[in-house]
Amino acid sequence: MNSPAQKAHNISMKEKGIRVRFAPSPTGYLHLGGARTALYNWLFARKTGGVFILRIEDTDRARFVPDSVEDITDSLSWLGILPDEGPYYQSERRETYLRKARKLVERGAAYPCFCTPERLDRVREERRKAGLKVGYDRACRNLSPEETRAKMEEGAPHVIRLKVPLSGETSFNDLLRGRIAYDNRELEDIVLLKSDGWPTYHLANVVDDHDQGITHIMRADEWLPSVPYHVIMYNAFGWEPPTFVHLPVILSPDGKGKMSKRSGAFAIREVRAEGYLPEAVVNYLALLGWSPGDDREIMSLTEMAEAFSLQRLSVRGAVFSYEKLLWMNGEYLRATGDERLFQLSLPFFAEAGYDDQETIRRIVPLFRDRVKTLREMPGLSRYFFVEPEAYDEKGVKKHFRDPDAANILVELAERLSALGEWKAQDMEAVLRAFAEEKGIPAGKIIHPARLALSGMTFGPGLFEMMAALGRETCLRRMRRAAEWIEKNQEEVRP
Repeated sequence: MNSPAQKAHNISMKEKGIRVRFAPSPTGYLHLGGARTALYNWLFARKTGGVFILRIEDTDRARFVPDSVEDITDSLSWLGILPDEGPYYQSERRETYLRKARKLVERGAAYPCFCTPERLDRVREERRKAGLKVGYDRACRNLSPEETRAKMEEGAPHVIRLKVPLSGETSFNDLLRGRIAYDNRELEDIVLLKSDGWPTYHLANVVDDHDQGITHIMRADEWLPSVPYHVIMYNAFGWEPPTFVHLPVILSPDGKGKMSKRSGAFAIREVRAEGYLPEAVVNYLALLGWSPGDDREIMSLTEMAEAFSLQRLSVRGAVFSYEKLLWMNGEYLRATGDERLFQLSLPFFAEAGYDDQETIRRIVPLFRDRVKTLREMPGLSRYFFVEPEAYDEKGVKKHFRDPDAANILVELAERLSALGEWKAQDMEAVLRAFAEEKGIPAGKIIHPARLALSGMTFGPGLFEMMAALGRETCLRRMRRAAEWIEKNQEEVRP
């Protein structure tokens, strides 16, 4: 892990080329929106031969979630979005932010504010009652140097505030949205450095983006209102601002508002726990606000990086669809090799209490085309590990009602028991020869046999299922089902 203290800052953009960053706050687990932001930054870096940086903005100590950093790094690794540098931690650069805040004060671009929390609360309430914009009244902005010095010598608690211009406008260009301007009269003198010496997001963000040579800031559009303050700081420091690219939000499935926990959003760790494949998740996220310029939907990370361009990002919010993600995950499951599918499935079988890896290895390929997520697999294949506790009711009335059903199962078991090797093609040959002898369609034997073996009317091909179940299990279950039919004539007969 690289510490910022071990890295040279003030990197020349010309020397280093494109440099982008993903800068999450460790106040929670990485969610889908954050993962998409990281993905777009990573794709842009890969496309341009640039550098993708991971920066942990951990200066908000009150909201810090202890295991969130590990979650962020693990989730990015699982998705295949590995940083070229980092993670860097803002908490290791506290002294740098202190120096930068003092420099802004020296340049007249910021000032100490000694107002107590009680006074600030009182001012907000008074302004609210007066119908004025709620905010700080800039009481300390015009303190004389003597007054400021006296309070500092007294050791009075204070914050450092940005001295926003009182007239005119602050503007910047966004690559997706064009020129955006803010009336300075609508801006506040925001806090840059808190009384405990920790920087706010605004100060740390600007200082780090400059020191780490960030050329493009690609982030969610919810950060747009912060940009005028950052531009004012860039100008005060005499720095050139990066290129801004503010991404549209991911909309909830009903298209009404931002995707949120209330509308069913989940963290990457939850997506992973539901049995989605990482390549399906990144593929789907990439298309939520970006298009490769053709009709392709299934794309690898390499293919996405080759096709990626900022110009093909959408300014409109994209609606999240669980159905589309499920479909895409199913496509990737079908394309996954047996060994990898087996390895990916193991944790889900273990969670369900099944640890027979030999059986799991045999059955996983049988369900590849029948599931949309890995989590579905243990439930659908339960009968491979435990005896069926009951038979599907509709299946019983349809397939066990034939007066000869019990005899068919017994005789089929006898014929199969004589097989030398327990192979699917040999079992199929025996069953079809049996059906021909009896002068009945093979389905009249196949469906009762499936119900007897699994308790269900659907599943993998019968003969592949029988091969995976094994000789003894199949013969035992057929004979058991025949006995059940004989004992439950009233339930079976119409």
